[in-house]
Amino acid sequence: MRSLRARLLVLWAFSLAACVAAGALLVQISGQSTAAQVQRGEAVVARACDLIRERYAFYTTDWHGPPPPLEDTGLRAALGAAVSLALARQAGVEGGVWQTDTGSLAYAFPTYPGTGPKTDLPAAEAASVQAANEQAARDEAAVARMSGGSTQTLLLYACPLPGPIDGLTAWTMTRVQRASAADGLRGGLLLLFALMLGMSAWLAWLLRAWSRRVGAVEAGLAQHPDDLPPMLPRTGERDLDRIVDALNQAGQRLIDARQRSAELGARVVAAERLAALGRVAAGVAHEIRNPLAAMRLRAENGLAGDDERRRRALAAVLEQVGRLDRLLAELLAMTQRRDPALAPTEIGTLLSSCVERHADQAAAAQVGLHAEGVGTAVIDASLIGRALDNLASNAIRHTPAGGHVSLRAECSGPGLRLIVEDTGPGVAPDLRGSLFEPFVTGRADGTGLGLAIARELVEAHGGRLCLAASEQGARFVIELGEGAGWRPS
Repeated sequence: MRSLRARLLVLWAFSLAACVAAGALLVQISGQSTAAQVQRGEAVVARACDLIRERYAFYTTDWHGPPPPLEDTGLRAALGAAVSLALARQAGVEGGVWQTDTGSLAYAFPTYPGTGPKTDLPAAEAASVQAANEQAARDEAAVARMSGGSTQTLLLYACPLPGPIDGLTAWTMTRVQRASAADGLRGGLLLLFALMLGMSAWLAWLLRAWSRRVGAVEAGLAQHPDDLPPMLPRTGERDLDRIVDALNQAGQRLIDARQRSAELGARVVAAERLAALGRVAAGVAHEIRNPLAAMRLRAENGLAGDDERRRRALAAVLEQVGRLDRLLAELLAMTQRRDPALAPTEIGTLLSSCVERHADQAAAAQVGLHAEGVGTAVIDASLIGRALDNLASNAIRHTPAGGHVSLRAECSGPGLRLIVEDTGPGVAPDLRGSLFEPFVTGRADGTGLGLAIARELVEAHGGRLCLAASEQGARFVIELGEGAGWRPS
């Protein structure tokens, strides 16, 4: 229930329920209906008859021998007292004791609202009282009768009195006044119904108007391209226009922010390009300056000397030219990425070949070098082999004599991990953030292109090269995804 329309519908339902509840409350306030009063009156006269029967039973408990004659004034007075006592707290209830052959033996109406106690059986209801008592004595069961008039309903109840006197019954009677507020109740209900219709019509209009205005806002949003915030027209609904104004202001701010962001982005890109170009230019200049300076010095020495000195100078110049040629080759290898040629490759053979290519370098540096790993993977052996060569050569150069360099392969889920690890001093903390950038090196005689080229070769293969945590030395990991399809032997 997150939409305003649904909430208004719920409000309409609540208003309808409130009208119904108010009508019910009005019915109760206007007075209890005749039917409800009759039901309560029937319960009252039935209970009163039971009270007379209880009093009569208590009165006859100590009787021994035959009962006194029905004409005995003492008997009639005692029965009258029992009836009065039983009905003393039953407001509006009159009653008495009836004998089938003799008729009324006792009568009392202790709560009579007149000026004095009423002691005579009402003549208007005498026939009804006689008929009810005779039926109760004949059926030996309680009898309830109801008769209605224009202004009141008469409730009569008779119940047999078991005991020493035959044909004896008790009866009770009360009158229920009919409700006199029916016309007022009908008018109140009509007024409530009219109010309910008015409220329903007003809510329906409100729902329709709100839906129409929201639809206009939705249409305005739909008519603009997604990358351009719209400027929405006002709807005429004050609360909704506040939202529209806020949206328009936010859209304008977003347009301004996008323009500023585009300008700043262009500046950042240009600055990054200039910075990268500057770093590369500085690195290339540094790497070229040293060989050029060495060649110039050798050439000057050769010109000033004999043939043997010129020969040695020419050899040194050629050596520096070879160094420049290797530098250019490395730069080209880093910038010219080619698509890998995937083929099933024995991982053990790949690692062993790398060890063989660097065996002389490792022996000269007095560093142990070995490979460990089996299985088959679908990779470009040339690309991954060159990356391993750069990592292995770099590890051997940074490992002191007596140290060790290992190459191994292990499973990484559906992919493959190639690990080159050494026991050297590890990577300096200030170099770790820029370790794979060109011309970043920790050696004075290094070009800083080996790791950058290795990263480019691995990324061209769809993999990732990273520096992993290690307790001793440096640990470089080549991660190749599930496309490598590594399978253990």
